Amino acid sequence: MLELARSPAENNATTDWRQPAVGGLTVGLARTAEELRQIQRLRYKVFTGELGAVFDDSGSGLDQDRYDQWCEHLMVREEATQRIVGTYRVLTPEKARLAGSYYSESEFDLSGLGAMRSELVEFGRSCTHHDYRNGSVIMLLWSGLAEVLRRGGYRYVLGCASVSLRDDGVTAAEVWRMVAPQLRDPSRHLVRPLHRYPVEKLDSTLPARVPPLIKGYLKLGATVCGEPAWDPDFNTADFPMLLSVDAMDERYRKHFGLEAPQEMLPGQG
Repeated sequence: MLELARSPAENNATTDWRQPAVGGLTVGLARTAEELRQIQRLRYKVFTGELGAVFDDSGSGLDQDRYDQWCEHLMVREEATQRIVGTYRVLTPEKARLAGSYYSESEFDLSGLGAMRSELVEFGRSCTHHDYRNGSVIMLLWSGLAEVLRRGGYRYVLGCASVSLRDDGVTAAEVWRMVAPQLRDPSRHLVRPLHRYPVEKLDSTLPARVPPLIKGYLKLGATVCGEPAWDPDFNTADFPMLLSVDAMDERYRKHFGLEAPQEMLPGQG
């Protein structure tokens, strides 16, 4: 693993975790085939085992697709046990051209992004081990993502905030009520879903908790840049999120060091 950042030694896990991580947590980029397999195994456990996602190659116990070979894979490792407890998949614009597209283009028309695509990093396949869903891992993953942006000189981040539909759309309806005002301005519709999910037709008025990850994206300064798409594999409504480094909340920009001089990642240039 190419280390990018680490947290101090402390109990980073939830209070239910009976074996605290003595050596803390480290975030970096996967560099071996075995690290990638561990990441794909974690993704499978979360997406298929917990969320019920259905993939063609579900018998392998790994979540993998053709984009994996083109992506950088951020991973958070528990130093005491060396197990991987969190991951993000990152696709740079250079690698997206080699892959033929961004993964998001299987769900959205991205033509409205225009020239920003040359500085656009896509992130996705975010998941965290159930012992570490208290915010520590996602903050480290964001630190790693910020380091990729800083070193590569990228200014934009695109990702999908997926909302499960297994609750009959109760949570998706709540998210839509929260973000719909952003989309009243037609100029905010930078991407368009290929298979639009009619979330505004959900008649649920039941109270629901907006997923913490979506709240986190909005706090960073991300905006919803189009209507949601339906992802049948994950059975989710996917809300496209766009983050501009320049429009990022100043506190977070300083925290993640995005105002520091830019360097190149190994192998770039």
